[in-house]
Amino acid sequence: MFRQHRLSLFLGTIGLLLVPLVSGLGSSCSAPLTKGLAAPEDPYWLETIKHQGTSAFNPDTTYQVFRNVKDFGAKGDGVTDDTLAINAAMSEGNRCGQGCGASTLTPAIVYFPPGKYMVSSPINTYYYTQIIGDARRPPTLLAASYFSGLAVIDADPYIPGGAGAQWFINQDNFYRSVRNIIIDLRQMPASAPAIGLHWQVSQATSLMNLLVEMSQENGTQHQGLFMENGSGGFMGDMIFNGGKTGITVGNQQFTVRNLTVNNAVVAVAAAWSWGWTYQGVSINNCKIGFNLTTGGTTSLTQSVKSVGNGSLAGSIVLNNVELHNVPVAVGVQTGEVVLRGSKGSSRIESWGQGNVYVGTGGQPHFTQGSIVPPQKPHNIIDRTGKIFGKTHPQYADYSLDQIVSVKSHGAVGDGVSHNQFAGCKLIFFDAGTYYITDTLTIPAGSQITGEAWSVILGGGPNFRNENQPTVMVRAGEPYTTGILEITDIIFSTVGPAPGAIVVEWNIHEPWDEQGGAGMWDSHIRCMAAFMGMHLTPGSSAYLEGTWIWTADHDLDDPESRQISIFSGRGLLSESLGPVWMIGTAEHNVLYQYNLHRAQNHWIGFAQSETPYYQPVPSAPAPYSINAAYHDPQFGSSNGMAWALYVQQSSGITLFGGGFYSFFQNYTQDCIATFSCQNQIFNIDQTSTISVYSLSTVASTYQLSVAQKGVVDQVHNHDGFQETLTVWSR
Repeated sequence: MFRQHRLSLFLGTIGLLLVPLVSGLGSSCSAPLTKGLAAPEDPYWLETIKHQGTSAFNPDTTYQVFRNVKDFGAKGDGVTDDTLAINAAMSEGNRCGQGCGASTLTPAIVYFPPGKYMVSSPINTYYYTQIIGDARRPPTLLAASYFSGLAVIDADPYIPGGAGAQWFINQDNFYRSVRNIIIDLRQMPASAPAIGLHWQVSQATSLMNLLVEMSQENGTQHQGLFMENGSGGFMGDMIFNGGKTGITVGNQQFTVRNLTVNNAVVAVAAAWSWGWTYQGVSINNCKIGFNLTTGGTTSLTQSVKSVGNGSLAGSIVLNNVELHNVPVAVGVQTGEVVLRGSKGSSRIESWGQGNVYVGTGGQPHFTQGSIVPPQKPHNIIDRTGKIFGKTHPQYADYSLDQIVSVKSHGAVGDGVSHNQFAGCKLIFFDAGTYYITDTLTIPAGSQITGEAWSVILGGGPNFRNENQPTVMVRAGEPYTTGILEITDIIFSTVGPAPGAIVVEWNIHEPWDEQGGAGMWDSHIRCMAAFMGMHLTPGSSAYLEGTWIWTADHDLDDPESRQISIFSGRGLLSESLGPVWMIGTAEHNVLYQYNLHRAQNHWIGFAQSETPYYQPVPSAPAPYSINAAYHDPQFGSSNGMAWALYVQQSSGITLFGGGFYSFFQNYTQDCIATFSCQNQIFNIDQTSTISVYSLSTVASTYQLSVAQKGVVDQVHNHDGFQETLTVWSR
């Protein structure tokens, strides 16, 4: 999410939140909820539950978090123009839109009951917004035949007459989600440049359970999704039918899971990126599957992934790809065939194009052909042999009596009283900030969901001693097994909290429930914490769209001023697996990711940034090395945080990574010489790990073994970033 003078998040003064602590939450369930009891005709529970959500630090005590568009006059009858009503639901309450930049004070859910909502101009989305449709009967946003504007849903509107200026800085366009929505462009002429979603976003953003319908006429100009910039992000479980392109994308990095494109001219068009991971893509009856612009070598002409030193630019990794009636698997626009397919059925097991490295040999071998396949332990794949994936739980079939609200049990939104909830229920954290001063334990069998990213906030003396780290939130007791699901929650700290382990993850999924222990769209915002997240040896974890972020600028400061916050560590994993990790860790002092005796991890896409203030002070300062937590050592030649540090680990695959170092003590002269950091990614002598599509920025060595640089960036320039295609032992 780099930009010039890019800054981060600050929660503000929390001095008045002196409330009883929470020591336990939920009840340990022998048989957690697995079946909903809602009747077929019932609406989605999110519509009918009592809405008590608040914004703890918004001075307007009447501020409304949950907004049903019908309460603002929308009809949803497919005939009435509902544009004004929807945009009123979006904007009411002095929310953060054009001219605001960013704010955590005005979170909102804009909810759509079942129906067809005709719109004639864009739904301009405000900062910190979740657009959610009925998960049982998704509503339709119907573009009128006379629709005028860039896209039906616009996450970063262009300002008319603004010479290209937009509402938000694209790399800082955080906290967005769109779910359970159908967008129908087919009433518009096929020749119209219709777009379903303009999705120029950054971290903590997601799209899920979306369907976009477009014209399938010859010459159609419709596009399902358009993204020209940003620093994401995750999107998944989407279907695009028809159109000129299913999705048109350009972004620093992204992960896409479970994408289907049918009957488009081009399924995926990518103008530029530093790295993308596509998992579980299905393309049917499209003339071109992926149309990738390649060959750029400067920041102005950068393209999709890296430039090789062979006959064709571009870094590509294909794994477990099935082709049916696809004569050309990989081709060039001029007609050259790089990899043949077949008119029948064929399968690409593992193929790559780009610079390939083996062991400690530092010379690349440019490859257009078979490459070593990624490690896929049995517990990482599903029954079909594909990498397992699990959709963000939304509990669409749950009835109201299967859900318990924490506010209905005494919580007031600026803290939580000591509550134990009887029975096995979905625990709903109404929007608010819940302050805790000691460890909160979430037992096995719990399912927890928030509202517009409810915040669990830790602070006080118990979290201030670096030499005696204290867990803030404990997910399961050590070596316990069971279901544990967390969605739409932010775990945060009140600084200073140099002794806080924000989340300790102990729970292991049941043997018969793959992905049964996980977090979705849940994030960790650290203010001087000891560690963001710890996956302990007995745990397993499915982490999708997880952002572990140390503040580097103040989202609630109109001037977005830079701040220096020192959090010790990002994510430490000692888990024996399985672990699936899609996420980001940024600006921690010692490391962003540390794997110690870890096994059976599938990581992709993983993104990180080195703290902007380093090497003043040099790592590990102001923290000390703690051998109990397997901290890396730092020498005089590398006083910067490690992006990924791998120790005594096995069965690890990094399938897409972006490790960036943009600054030295807030200056950027080092970018031009690729020397902001000497080493950024270290693997010890014994670990077994395979690395695919790794991009770095301004690190002299992209990959090191035993803290000795192996992969020099000089061989892998691609505009602003440098990319290697494969590294293995």
